[in-house]
Amino acid sequence: MGAIGEDRGAVRRGPAAIGRDLVLAIGLLGACVGGLALFFKTAEAAGDRGSGVPAALLVALAALGALAVGLALLRRGAAPVRGRRRALRTAVAAPVPDVPDVGPGALDHTAVDPDGFEHTVAALCARDGCSPVEVVGGAGDLGADVIATTVDGRRVVLQCKQYAEDHRVGSQDLQRFGGTCFTVHDADVAVLVTTSSLTAPAAEYAATCGIVCVDGEALAAWTDQLAPPPWEALPVDQA
Repeated sequence: MGAIGEDRGAVRRGPAAIGRDLVLAIGLLGACVGGLALFFKTAEAAGDRGSGVPAALLVALAALGALAVGLALLRRGAAPVRGRRRALRTAVAAPVPDVPDVGPGALDHTAVDPDGFEHTVAALCARDGCSPVEVVGGAGDLGADVIATTVDGRRVVLQCKQYAEDHRVGSQDLQRFGGTCFTVHDADVAVLVTTSSLTAPAAEYAATCGIVCVDGEALAAWTDQLAPPPWEALPVDQA
């Protein structure tokens, strides 16, 4: 926003710069005419008249030259103004990159595949104020599917497990995530989000490591804004 404000200020200063160039062009014209008048006056006094070029023609040529210089200066002054206006229009019209769509369709966890599920979780993070939000899941992701930054600056690393109701998240899933979320991904808050539930050993391991777990029921409440975002489950001084 600051850059846009600066560009607007630069556009307002454009006419003043053009006015200064116009004054300079008029000054050049006056200097040329005055110099030629002095030259012919001196030549007349010395008796050296009739050099072959009428005085009026020389004055006209000098005036045209001065005007050409003035117009060049005007064009030079106007070009940056046009460039700043184009830059301003571009800055205003340019969309913000990598912001997930947070419309109703973006939050439908049941209508997507596992890759799409990562995007729905990212959309939830964006809806609740995180910026930036990045989907990083894939081969070699080392347990991180979504990385988001909260309003208060905390780094949230989320792992997403779209499982059927009868497929519970086990302790091995949590152990793999727990081994990388803090040490590799530098999480302030680590969150595991699943559409199913967790086994008792998995939930115990998560509690020991400080991983926030969002099961299917909690995910529905978060989506419907009946529960706060998972990163608010930890106080800031403990995150």
